[in-house]
Amino acid sequence: MKKLIYILPLCALFACNTPEKPIEDEPQPGTFAKGGDLGWLTEQEADGVKFYNDNNEATDCIALLRSIGMNSVRLRVWVNHSTGWCNKEDVIIKARRAKAQKQRIMIDFHYSDFFCDPGRQDIPAAWKDYTLQQMQQAIAEHTTDVLSALQAEGITPEWIQVGNETTNGMLWRMGQLWDNNGDLPDGWKNYVVLSNAGYDAAKAVFPETIVIIHIDNAWEDRVWWYTAFRNAGGKFDMIGLSHYPQTNDQKSYTEMNTLCAEHVQQLAKRFGVPVMIAEVGTKSANPTLAAKVMQDFIDKVCGLNQCAGVFYWEPQVYNAWRPAEYIPLGWGAYDMGAFTVQGKPAEALKLLLGYQSVK
Repeated sequence: MKKLIYILPLCALFACNTPEKPIEDEPQPGTFAKGGDLGWLTEQEADGVKFYNDNNEATDCIALLRSIGMNSVRLRVWVNHSTGWCNKEDVIIKARRAKAQKQRIMIDFHYSDFFCDPGRQDIPAAWKDYTLQQMQQAIAEHTTDVLSALQAEGITPEWIQVGNETTNGMLWRMGQLWDNNGDLPDGWKNYVVLSNAGYDAAKAVFPETIVIIHIDNAWEDRVWWYTAFRNAGGKFDMIGLSHYPQTNDQKSYTEMNTLCAEHVQQLAKRFGVPVMIAEVGTKSANPTLAAKVMQDFIDKVCGLNQCAGVFYWEPQVYNAWRPAEYIPLGWGAYDMGAFTVQGKPAEALKLLLGYQSVK
């Protein structure tokens, strides 16, 4: 695998001023997860981004988030991204840091060289000419390679995601479920073969780890999707959903959160597994409104017995930071970070990470 092309100074990599507060015992597996997806963290630090505590001291981001209640970290894995960020070596660096801060860990395999979502599931460049059988093998080898590297560090993920927002399958066109012309004849068959290759490889390294199949839009009825996946032979231990309650122009955030709660209960009952909100986010432009949205979400979703936890997606983004590669692509900055312009956790994030589960 291609080595990282960056070198981080130690103060940037491991923080400048970590809190003196002693690290508490590790959260117990199976308790409510209050997490953050921190995939961009090392890249931000390399760009000079700093994070501050209430005393205006530059502080390690993971330690800072732990101090306000975070107990879990989600890390995406790319196969071979050109910059090195989120490739295996970068993921190991972040996982070490998360472990040092007593965080539970979710590993999110994209099986791509870049972001995957319902509109983009690109085959890694090195795999582009593979047959279905070769693609199965590549998934198994990549999964095993990354997880074995974590195992060698003494890191056991509590959760492993096989694919990211795979609503329309993954590794297109081979594992795609439909296109503009309708359902693809071998879509579910191929997708399940590929997904199960990741599931089986994950279980071979970490038999007790929970494997999640993750799709988008918790506000939509997704029973049909998991029914089709299971009927085709798909394997999963937990359902993962994304939920961004301010991204639907036709529905209010209160409606979106109500629907999310209904669907968490519906899916858990139908399939007999817990549901993780693997991604959540609120609009950062209006922090007061963001806090209201988050409190409404917490009130409706977090207390459900069927909800295993919530991960805020890239909460540490602030002041319109964006990866350098976004500029030539014409992409703007992520607008749902949850830090203030002063580089401190915003109220919406404090509400989520400060939530006390009574389950």
